[in-house]
Amino acid sequence: MFYVFPNPQAIAEYVSGLLIAQIQKKNNAVLGLATGSTMEPVYAKLCEQVAQQNVDVSGLTTFNLDEYIGLGSDHPQSYRYYMRQHLFNRLAFVQHRTFLPDGLCADSLQQCEQYSRQIQQAGHIDLQLLGIGNNGHIGFNEPGTSFASRTHVVPLTEQTRIDNSRFFDSLDEVPTQAITLGLQDIMESKQIILIATGTNKAQIMAELYESPVSEQLPASVIKSHPNALVLLDELAAQFLPADLCNVAVV
Repeated sequence: MFYVFPNPQAIAEYVSGLLIAQIQKKNNAVLGLATGSTMEPVYAKLCEQVAQQNVDVSGLTTFNLDEYIGLGSDHPQSYRYYMRQHLFNRLAFVQHRTFLPDGLCADSLQQCEQYSRQIQQAGHIDLQLLGIGNNGHIGFNEPGTSFASRTHVVPLTEQTRIDNSRFFDSLDEVPTQAITLGLQDIMESKQIILIATGTNKAQIMAELYESPVSEQLPASVIKSHPNALVLLDELAAQFLPADLCNVAVV
C-alpha cells in the first residue's frame, strides 16, 4: 500500500501513467481531482504525456474534492481557478463535465446534497486523487469527521487556515469555511491514490502508517479501501520503517 519514490517528479510520472491507462481503458471515466502544490507536478506531467500520446480526454467527467466558501470561480485562490490554470485550460476537457462546488452558491446545504448525488448518478469515481493535511485531513475532512459523511460544509480549523495562508496575502484573507466531499463519497471511489511529498509531511505519514482506522485521523479510512495506494517521496517517508515500505520501481 505504501510506495516510496525518489522525488515528486517520479511520483508525477507514475501517477500520470496510471491516469492515462485509466482513460485509455475507459474513455468516459470519472476522475476525482485534488488541488494544492502536491498535485502541480502531477498535472504538469499529465498535460505533457497526454499531448505526447495524443490521448483524448473529451469524454471524461471530473469531480473536485472541495472549494472555499466565499470565493468565486475567478478568484485566484479558488480551486476552480487552480484547476483551469493547471489542467482544464491546458487539455481538451469539456467544461460542463468538470464539477466543483460553487463557493458563492445561495444554498450550500442543498448544493452539498446535489454534489454527492451527481457523483452517484455518474456511477461513482473511477480514480480519486488525494493529498493529505498535516493533521491527517483529506479534502477538508478534519479529525473527528464521520466516516459516513457525504459532501458537507466544514469550518476550517485554525491550523488548516495557517497551512493554506501561504497562498494568500494574509491569514485574514483565508476563508473560514469550505465545502468538501465526504469520506463516504471518497471511499466509494473504485481506486484511491494518496500522494504526500516533502519533509513537512513526514510526521503525518508516520502517524498514518502506525494509526488504526480512526475518525481522529481521517486519512486512515483509506486503509480499509480494497484498492488504495499511498505514494510518498523519500522526504515524506523518512520516519517510516525502511523495511516495511515498498520501494517503487521507476
